[in-house]
Amino acid sequence: MRFFSLFSILLLLLVLGWAIPVSAYKETSVSNGGTISGKVVFNGRVPKRTIIPTRDKSICGGMRKEPKILVGPDKGVEEGIVYLKKVKKGKPWTKESAKVPVLNQEKCRFSPTVQIIRKGKIAIVNSDPVLHNTHGYLCKKLGKQCKRTVFNLALPNQGQRIEKNMKRPGTVKVDCDAHGWMLGWMQVVDNPYYALTDADGKFSITQVPPGKYTLVAFQGYTGGIEIPIVVKAKEQLEITAELKK
Repeated sequence: MRFFSLFSILLLLLVLGWAIPVSAYKETSVSNGGTISGKVVFNGRVPKRTIIPTRDKSICGGMRKEPKILVGPDKGVEEGIVYLKKVKKGKPWTKESAKVPVLNQEKCRFSPTVQIIRKGKIAIVNSDPVLHNTHGYLCKKLGKQCKRTVFNLALPNQGQRIEKNMKRPGTVKVDCDAHGWMLGWMQVVDNPYYALTDADGKFSITQVPPGKYTLVAFQGYTGGIEIPIVVKAKEQLEITAELKK
């Protein structure tokens, strides 16, 4: 009898499309956790993109310019995504994270433009009386090389809603094949240690078990950076994450 090596078996499973089990995040009590607070900043020039709607102008509006990154007077980045990678156990998920998040399309804009969602279902909605073809791409290398399709959905009817299961964590770039200027970003996470920066670029992640981690800060225009950190028991750790283009 011919025996397969472990490598051959794993390769066969991948070829057949069988899932290899991955340990899920474990909720536990965190009595001595630390807090990671800080700010995401961008010190470069803020460029703008020119949007010229070529169809459905009565719904989509006219020509306009929009900044590629939202930066406040003190260089804080609004709607920056911040999260910890590969956390195996820690604080419970919030009740809010158990709800099915929504990616809406209204007046030819994604709403919200940026969001962080728990791995699982998301509802994609068309609130416009025109066709939207919502296309999501999984990105590599901290928001770059966004090529692998994770969903590609035609929504021709106003009020239409389609749910999609986001099975793996990662950064997803979203556009519309019918309206090429539409752009959105989603971060799919597999643990509850994440935050979206406020208008001043500030964030806070609480109840972090003591240990070594990798903190990721990301924004669609700049891409992301990784910062190795060490969290001590009941520590208030302050981080400044500078994004660069």
